Amino acid sequence: MKAYKRVWGLLLLVFFALIYLIPINARLLWQPDETRYAEISREMLQRGDWVVPHLLGLRYFEKPIAGYWFNNISQMIFGDSNFAVRFGSVFSTFVSALLVFWLANVLWHNRKTAYTATLIYLSFTLVFSIGTYSVLDPMLTLWINAAMVFSYFCLRASGNKQKALSWIALGLACGMGFMTKGFLALALPVIAVIPVVWREKRFKTLFGWGPLAVIVAVLLSLPWVLAIAHREPDYWNYFFWVENIQRFAEQDAQHKAPFWYFIPVLCLGSLPWLGLLPGSLANGWKKRVMRPELFFLLSWVLLPLIFFSIAKGKLPTYILPCFAPLALLMADYLDQLRQAGARRTLKANAIINIIFGSLAVIALVVMSGRLPFGHIRELYGPSEINRMLIGVLCFAVWALAGLLSLTQAKRWYWAAACPLVLSLLVGQALPQRIVDSKLQQQFVTNNIKLLRDSRYVLTGNVGIATSLAWVLKRSDIIMYDGKGELEYGLKYPDAVGRFISAPGFPAWLEKARLEGNVSLVVKTDDLEGNTTGLPPADSVIQSGRTELFFYKKLP
Repeated sequence: MKAYKRVWGLLLLVFFALIYLIPINARLLWQPDETRYAEISREMLQRGDWVVPHLLGLRYFEKPIAGYWFNNISQMIFGDSNFAVRFGSVFSTFVSALLVFWLANVLWHNRKTAYTATLIYLSFTLVFSIGTYSVLDPMLTLWINAAMVFSYFCLRASGNKQKALSWIALGLACGMGFMTKGFLALALPVIAVIPVVWREKRFKTLFGWGPLAVIVAVLLSLPWVLAIAHREPDYWNYFFWVENIQRFAEQDAQHKAPFWYFIPVLCLGSLPWLGLLPGSLANGWKKRVMRPELFFLLSWVLLPLIFFSIAKGKLPTYILPCFAPLALLMADYLDQLRQAGARRTLKANAIINIIFGSLAVIALVVMSGRLPFGHIRELYGPSEINRMLIGVLCFAVWALAGLLSLTQAKRWYWAAACPLVLSLLVGQALPQRIVDSKLQQQFVTNNIKLLRDSRYVLTGNVGIATSLAWVLKRSDIIMYDGKGELEYGLKYPDAVGRFISAPGFPAWLEKARLEGNVSLVVKTDDLEGNTTGLPPADSVIQSGRTELFFYKKLP
């Protein structure tokens, strides 16, 4: 048994390294998200200010501070690299996986089931996609997962010492979650636990010990809450009303989507284990009375899912906290299938992976432009055959892993290998049009000499602005004819001169060229209607939809 544990532990570590660690430095940073968070932390370290977030030297109050601290520490350790930018997300996902393993052991005292739950969690498409991407959601998910795990202990602890430690730990998790992404981290654990408290009549425990968790969360977050309120009195007004109320509830909320939006996200995100999804949820519901831990896990999956479905604004990343309990439900269901010798569900899961991988291969070939389908827009250019073949390889391996899990039903774990090559090579499979549109880091690097020689650098796109700032290591990028998410920061008096309108650009340029070279980087889409207003440049460099207009210093 010890040898079995060592082998499984080693395999999980190797799997984690292949999926999460090795690929993250090779892929360019995606904009606007990754370059934004990379630049915020770079500027915080440069300024030595760990209290007030700034982006491009402007106040940026869209999120609290703890997620940036993760990224700050990562950049302090690993430097200004793509690996450092993404390591905070990877580390958070790793700790979430440890929590899944720990809770599985507590629930079922079965190390094999715990390993299974961890493997399923780490190989979920949504988990590894977001867990290797620099956003704050993996960090928020870590604290919500921790809060839910400690909530389970809070409801099950017997002695006063155990209860106190559990509620203190819950308060710490909620406090860190609040400082990572705000009030949402406080709401989700409460929403998920209330049905359990109601069903088990634990109100006395909740109201008797709950204040301890609240006090701990307040004490943990209070120093920063007071510090930023002192430094920036408008922070909490903006963050509460704009970033919380408007984003989730109002009619003009960002990223509006229909109520059912998260259903396909949940299904696609649960690949390569989609075949287990219906049975694991149904099994949990059927056995909820006999096995209360399954009701706890169901509540953890479904209540946040319903909450986010009701909200006006929706993004796929929002339901990431639902996948830890889903992995636990699937691991328990899979264990029951193995014990019963039932192979039908496992075969169905394998067939789903074969179909998914095969359809993706067919789609790439059809959209490659190599077949006589004139009405289909080509995804890859004529010279991108290698990229197309790498994409085909990624999904062909997905289908092959599905085939192996079908022909060798006892080797169910082959399903976890489905996304292996995709994770390793997805950066090399992206079409150039996507690189030009969303991965401006390469464009900036290719033209770094001209840009570094420029006294002023302007752009009309916030994503490009953060790419420029990150590569050039300068935060004084000027916004041209568009403010985007920087609109709030540009309202402050000390931001004067950081925005130039299109009509005012010629006059501003004439004066600026007396001081030095000027570079304007734009997307051609952003210049519609304004191209004739741009003064003739000394050099124009174009790559896809991105153009650099270079103006030399006037004598």
